[in-house]
Amino acid sequence: MAAKVRSLGAVTVVSPAMGGLVIGQEVARQLGLRFIFVEKEEGKLVLRRGFKIASGEKILIVEDVVTKGGRVQETIDIVRANQGVVSGVAMMVDRSNGVVNLGVPMFSLLALQVEAFEADKLPPDLAKTPAVKPGSK
Repeated sequence: MAAKVRSLGAVTVVSPAMGGLVIGQEVARQLGLRFIFVEKEEGKLVLRRGFKIASGEKILIVEDVVTKGGRVQETIDIVRANQGVVSGVAMMVDRSNGVVNLGVPMFSLLALQVEAFEADKLPPDLAKTPAVKPGSK
């Protein structure tokens, strides 16, 4: 994956907080690239802390896990709004079942096929298990 990522010619790694921060910083360090991140402000991702993206700057977006691609798409939109060029997206785990297409090259270390069910069409064994959103209160 490193060779593919290097071939994109990116000069900066951008990650969405929080999950992508550690992996994005380490990818940038290993590739000798600058690292910045976007973070939530009033429920929306924004570029803060004095981070800047130069016009035409090539960006590699790095995330930990992609399921629907929403956070990565928000990050792409921020990069483009700052006239940056998204060279590609690298992620540790792609659990989108190949459904997510962000319109740029995408690379993952691991692709998982995750089975999903409509709430009213659960298999009997799963229907007996209470629904819980990890990390929520």
